[in-house]
Amino acid sequence: MTPPAPWADLPFFADDWPTIRATLARTPGWLPGPDALFRALDLTPPEAVRAVILGQDPYPNRAHAMGLAFSVPPGTRPLPRSLANIFRELEDDTGIARSNGDLTGWAKQGVLLLNPVLSVPEGESHGHRTLGWQRLAAQILARCAARPTAFLLWGKPAQTLALPLLGPEHLILTSAHPSPLSARRGFFGSGPFSRTNHWLAARGGKPVDWSA
Repeated sequence: MTPPAPWADLPFFADDWPTIRATLARTPGWLPGPDALFRALDLTPPEAVRAVILGQDPYPNRAHAMGLAFSVPPGTRPLPRSLANIFRELEDDTGIARSNGDLTGWAKQGVLLLNPVLSVPEGESHGHRTLGWQRLAAQILARCAARPTAFLLWGKPAQTLALPLLGPEHLILTSAHPSPLSARRGFFGSGPFSRTNHWLAARGGKPVDWSA
């Protein structure tokens, strides 16, 4: 559980990580496990970040949790319902139909798929929300906000965490969360994928290949 080198200078890793690491060491069965804990940061270093998608915490199902917000291992069937709704909006928005729930291809293109809480007890959603992970998330977001970036903030928790850190130089897309309980309250029809690519292209950047 070594902090990824490009992010390791964040104050969290000196101030908070030792205590959280000790807690995890004496906690059996937490997800996504030591090898995947920092996968989002491993795959998307600060200088590569072009867009940020905030989740909440890892899936509490061992077959689903893999260290990237909303992502699941390839071949997972059925998809978690929030991810299925994300793919429904992706197809409506861009015409891209995909069934592979592994979003590693997004992360490798500079889309930081960050859960503000990086661990969860197996079978217990939000079970680690009081460990202090949110301090790391705030520091990551502040670093990403040092240059213009697209922020896709789905649901009130993501918006509450990120919006105070962001200025007008960013693309800030807010909507309801894609969960089955809220997707029809503003996530469907929000067009986050095409809007992100239009903004990137307008700045001379390369659009994200959302099919990857």
